[in-house]
Amino acid sequence: MSQDLEAVPSSRSYVEMTEIVMPNDANPLGNCMGGRVMHWIDVAAAIAAGRHARGPVVTASVDQLDFLHPVKVGSVIVLKAAVNYAHRTSMECGVKVWTEDRTTRRLYHVASAYLTFVALDRETGRPRPIPEIAPETEEEVRRFEEAKRRRAARLAHRAGDAGG
Repeated sequence: MSQDLEAVPSSRSYVEMTEIVMPNDANPLGNCMGGRVMHWIDVAAAIAAGRHARGPVVTASVDQLDFLHPVKVGSVIVLKAAVNYAHRTSMECGVKVWTEDRTTRRLYHVASAYLTFVALDRETGRPRPIPEIAPETEEEVRRFEEAKRRRAARLAHRAGDAGG
């Protein structure tokens, strides 16, 4: 394995983004549109994946996304992302989203998502190898193992779709 492809800790990919929800982010009810939250999730995950890959990445898939709490105009939204698992050219990023009540500073869980990214060679645009993840904490080991199971399930689902 080359020096550049030695396993690296998940913490090197860690991203925390904070946004304020503006009126142009909202629907007629004054809640942040789901598509805007999805956009921010994709951006946070892409930054984490790009940090891990040290180069360009593209979104390959997004697992199920459920919205658990509305986000009102004027609210602060906080997104935390990291690479949970990396395979040969692809990686899973987990993103957790909260809204912060600006008066009480209480956090409400808005959504969580798992996204798969593929690292691309800058010149050819073809997938390229990336380092593995070396989990360091109990939490990172848990996320790593769960991500391996999700990857196996995604591959099995894709194989089932191809046969049907």
